[in-house]
Amino acid sequence: MLMPPFELHHPSTVEEACALAATLMEQGQSFDWVAGGTDVLPNYKWRINPKPHVISLASISDAFTLSPSEIGCMVTLDTLVASEHAHPLLRQAAAKVASSLIRKSATVGGNLCLDTRCFWYNQSEDWRRSIDWCHKADCGTGADCRVIPNQNTLCVATYQGDLAPNFMVLNASVLIVGPNGERTVDVSSFYQLDGMKKNVLEEGEFLLKVMLPKDATQREGCYQKLRVRESWDFPEAGIAASWIPGKTDTLQIASTALESIPKEHSEQISQHLEENKGLIDVKTMAVSIQKSVKPVNNTALPPRYRRSMVKTLTKRALKGIMKED
Repeated sequence: MLMPPFELHHPSTVEEACALAATLMEQGQSFDWVAGGTDVLPNYKWRINPKPHVISLASISDAFTLSPSEIGCMVTLDTLVASEHAHPLLRQAAAKVASSLIRKSATVGGNLCLDTRCFWYNQSEDWRRSIDWCHKADCGTGADCRVIPNQNTLCVATYQGDLAPNFMVLNASVLIVGPNGERTVDVSSFYQLDGMKKNVLEEGEFLLKVMLPKDATQREGCYQKLRVRESWDFPEAGIAASWIPGKTDTLQIASTALESIPKEHSEQISQHLEENKGLIDVKTMAVSIQKSVKPVNNTALPPRYRRSMVKTLTKRALKGIMKED
C-alpha cells in the first residue's frame, strides 16, 4: 500500500526536537513522533490517522542511553535482549515481542507508546468506510463505539504492548520532554483509561527515556504471555510479576492486553497479603487478579477465554519468581 505524503524531520538534539514541535504547534500543524516506526508507519499505510508531519527521534543521541538505571526510547528491542546492562525481566519480555526481524527496528519508546488496537480501527480506510466509522476514527460523524454500541464517550480499544507491565513491576518511571519543559511520571501513572487518549503525553511531548530505581537490580521477575502465534503476535493477555526474593511485601503484579491500559494490581496484592497474614497463596492470588480484569471483544481471542487464561498466566508468573515447578 502507498504511504500517504508527509514531511519527515530529523532533529539532532532534544532542544531542537522541542523547538520544532513548538513551531509546528504555533502553525496549527499536526504531527507524530516516530522511533522505530514498526507501528506508526504500517498504520500510515492503512490511512489510520496519518499526519502531515513526522518527527524522527533517530538522530538524538540522548535517546540511545542504555544502562542498568536508564533506557532510552530509541534502544531497539533486539539491543535490549542482548544487553548485559538490562534487567533480566526486561530482556525476557523484549524477546517475546513480535519477530526477531521486527525487534531489530522496534524500540522501547515505541512499545511503551503503542497505539491501542481494535477490530474496528486497525483496518484499511476502505474497509472502515464500508462498514461505517467507529468512535475512535469517526471522521467527524460522531459514530458510536462498535464494541460497546450506543455510546460515543469512551473508546475501549485495547493496549497490547509487552514492556509496560514489566516496567511497572520494576517501579520504573519515564522522563517526558516537550516545549514546556520536562517531567517525570511513574510508568503505572503514564497510561489513561481511554483508547483514544492512551497516555498522559500532551501535544508536543515525547517519551525520552525510562528510569529504574536502585532496588530494581534486587528484583526477580517473570513475564507470561498469551498470543495466537508464538513467533509473531501481539499479546492477547500478559502478566508480569516481580519481587525481592523472600520479601512478600515487595511483590508487584501487572497485566497487559486486557483493557485500554496496562494495569498494576497493588490493591489485589495488599488485600491478599492482609487476608493471608503476609503469605502468598498462588492459586488464590491468581483468582483475585483474574476477577480484576475486564477484557472486551475487540482482539483475536474472545474475552471470556482471555480472562480465564489470566489465572493460568498469573500462576506461572508467580511460580516463576518463586522458583517453583
